[in-house]
Amino acid sequence: MIAFSSEKLNKVNEIIARYPAGKQKSALLPVLHLAQTEFGGWLDVPVMDYVASLLSIEPIEVYEVASFYSMYNLKPVGKFVFEVCQTGPCMLNGSDNIISYIKEKLNIGVGETTTDGLFTLKTVECLGACGYAPMMQFGKTYREHLTKEKVDSIIEECRSRAN
Repeated sequence: MIAFSSEKLNKVNEIIARYPAGKQKSALLPVLHLAQTEFGGWLDVPVMDYVASLLSIEPIEVYEVASFYSMYNLKPVGKFVFEVCQTGPCMLNGSDNIISYIKEKLNIGVGETTTDGLFTLKTVECLGACGYAPMMQFGKTYREHLTKEKVDSIIEECRSRAN
């Protein structure tokens, strides 16, 4: 059965209490973040259904939000998720080449995870660092002015942190 730990459920209730009665749907984004962290780094349908039940909303309302935002994973992901910006400024500065290089280097496509479970590659819309293009985010870390050499360094850094 899917259920938050008592500590996380208290946090969920604290988040819901921030909003007026009848407006608990406003808690959806932070509750989805908690669910993703609590249930293995991704949101499968039973987890989203559980979140819907906690917020007294329809499951489709959760699916719509979770599938819209790139910060939510709808399938299992690697330990390190490389989210490469593909909007205009990054694209004009070579993000397509960086994406192609990562695909080749890790032998995966966009949306795929390496066989060792370490890396997942995602393309995302603007990450708000247009002046530092091309760039990507992994975890809470931004890496900017990407080159093939910087990508190699990032991959090695992640591999060393994985051990």
